[in-house]
Amino acid sequence: MAPLVKVEGLRVTARDERWRDNVIVQDVSFEVQPGEVVALIGESGSGKTTIALSLMGYARSGARIAGGSILFDGRNVLGMTQRELSSLRGSKIAYVPQSAAASFNPARPLLKQVIESAQLHRVMSQADAEAKAVSLFHELVLPDPQRVGERFPHQVSGGQLQRLLAAMALVTDPKLVIFDEPTTALDVTTQIEVLRVFKKAIRERGTTAVYVSHDLAVVAQLANRIIVLRDGAIREVDTTARILTEPKNEYTKSLLAAAEPLVRTATIDALQATSAPPVIEVKSVLAGYGVVNREGIPAMPVLRDVSLTIKSGTTLGVIGESGCGKSTLARVIAGLLPAARGEIMLNGVKLPLSAAERTRDQLRRVQIVFQTADTALNPARPIRRILGRPLEFYHGLSGDKQRRRVAELLDMVRLPAKMADRYPNELSGGQKQRVNLARALAAEPALMLCDEVTSALDTVVVAAILDLLAELQRELGVAYLFISHDLSTIKAVCDEVMILYAGQMMEHGSRSALRQRPLHPYSNLLISSVPELRQGWLDGINETVLKEASAGVARPARGEACSFFERCSVRIPGRCDVEPTPLRQLSKGARIRCQRTEKELIELGAPSGCQY
Repeated sequence: MAPLVKVEGLRVTARDERWRDNVIVQDVSFEVQPGEVVALIGESGSGKTTIALSLMGYARSGARIAGGSILFDGRNVLGMTQRELSSLRGSKIAYVPQSAAASFNPARPLLKQVIESAQLHRVMSQADAEAKAVSLFHELVLPDPQRVGERFPHQVSGGQLQRLLAAMALVTDPKLVIFDEPTTALDVTTQIEVLRVFKKAIRERGTTAVYVSHDLAVVAQLANRIIVLRDGAIREVDTTARILTEPKNEYTKSLLAAAEPLVRTATIDALQATSAPPVIEVKSVLAGYGVVNREGIPAMPVLRDVSLTIKSGTTLGVIGESGCGKSTLARVIAGLLPAARGEIMLNGVKLPLSAAERTRDQLRRVQIVFQTADTALNPARPIRRILGRPLEFYHGLSGDKQRRRVAELLDMVRLPAKMADRYPNELSGGQKQRVNLARALAAEPALMLCDEVTSALDTVVVAAILDLLAELQRELGVAYLFISHDLSTIKAVCDEVMILYAGQMMEHGSRSALRQRPLHPYSNLLISSVPELRQGWLDGINETVLKEASAGVARPARGEACSFFERCSVRIPGRCDVEPTPLRQLSKGARIRCQRTEKELIELGAPSGCQY
C-alpha cells in the first residue's frame, strides 16, 4: 500500500535577528500509512510543529522550507501553487491547534465557524454542512448536540471548545488530520474526556493522523508509531510499544524518565517537629470578585472557608481543575486580591489583607512566581535590570554590589553570568522561567507562591526546574505554595497536598496519606484521570470515572453545601446538596470534606491501591 504521506530529506530554515539562516529541521524523512496515527514527540525547539505544518506546505513567519520533498496522496506539496495549497488546507488536510480559545471568533456562533471550511471549499451545501456538523457533535459527545452550535465560544467549556475544533477539522472528511498538542492546556479530567472522544472518532473513521505532543503518556493512548525529535533531527522511530518498553536512543530514554518525575522533597521531619510558628497560616479565607455585600460575601465568590499552614522548608501543593480557585488563593496570600473574610498570618504575625497596606519587609518575604514567564518578564529590559530592580527596592543594592548579586542569582538558578546582558526574547522557555525564579529569590523570601510555573514547559525542562526548586529549598529553607493541575508534578515536589474544587477544600493531607487511599470521590477522580505511560490505559478506564469526568465544569454550591454534588457517584440527595458539608479527620491523618464517613467511603469502593 502506498503511503498517504511521504517526507524525504525535509529541511527548514529560519532567519534570526541578524538575518542569518539557521537550520531548524534537518534531513527529516518518514512515511504515514493510510489509517495510521504517527506521533511527533520532542521538547520545545525540536521541530515538531514545524514539520507538521510543512505537511501542508506552510512555514511560519521568518521560516522557509529550504529543501527535500513532501508527497501527499501522490502529489508534490512543495510544488503546488498558492491556489492549490489553499484548496488542500482545511479540505484534504485539517489542522487542530493547541488553543481552541484562540482559534474561534468570539463574535460568531459556533456552528457557523465549524462549517466555514466546508462552505469555503464548496464540498457541500450549507444545509448538508450543518447536518454533518450536528452529526459530528453527537459523535464527539458534545452536550445538547442539536443546539450547542447556537452558542458562542465563551458559553462552552474548554474541553467542549476543543471538541468543537475537532468537529471543524473533520467536517470536510479530510484524508489527514494534524493534531498539534490538542490537550496540553486542559485539566486531567477534561483531557480524559477529549482523548476518549478523539480516539473513538479516529478509530471509527479510520482517520490518518499526525499527533504532535511532548506528553508520552497521551501519545501512548493514540499512536501506532512514534517519531522522536531533537534539535530538528529524528533520533528514533519505532512502534509505540517498542518506544515505551525498549527505547534505543539515549534522548528517548531521558524523555521516558522525565515522564515519571522523581520525588524531590527535602528531609523535613525536624522542621515539622519544631515549635516555631508556620511561615504562612491562612484561616477561613473567603475571597472572590465584585462588590462585597453586607454579609461580607463578594458578588462572585471563588474561595470559601479555605485554611492552610506551611512550615519553613516545606512545600504545600494545591491542585484542582481550572476555576477551582488555585491562582486566586495565591493572589489572596500575596495581597493582590484582598480576602473578604479570614486571616493570613506570616510567622505568627497577622498580615494586612491588601498588599498596599503591607510593609516593604512583609512584601519581600512573600513572593509570587507567575505561570507564564513570557508575560511576567519585561521584554524591553535586559535580565540585569529585571533582577536588579528587586535588589534595589528591597535591599538598596546598586552599582558593583548589585552586579555581583545579579551574577550570584543567575548562578543560583544555574544560568551563566553572560545571560545578564540578554533580553527575555533571546532566552528559551526554561531559561525565562529560571529568570522568573531568580527575580523572586532576589527578595530573599520566606515563602514563594509558584503558580503553575512548569505548566507551559516540556517534560525534560520541567524535570530540570523541579530539581532546581528542590535544591534551592534545601539550601535556603524557603517554603513553597506550589499550584498545579499536574498530579505527577505535585507528587514530585510536595510534602502536603490540598485538593480544591469550586473554591472548597475537598481533601488535605500528606502526600503519603493521599497515596495510601484517596478517599474523597473528587480526589479519586483526579488521580484516576492521569494518563499512565502504557498502551491501553484509556480503554480500561472505569465507567464511573468517565461519567464524573464528563459531568461538566465546577459550579459553586449554595451556602456551605458540597460543590461536587452534581458529579459525585456517591452523593446523598437531600443532604449533600442542602446541608453544610462537615470536615472529617481520617485515620490516615488527612482531612476530608464530605457527608460520607470514612467507613462508608471505603465500603462504597474508594480504591485502596490507587497510586498517587
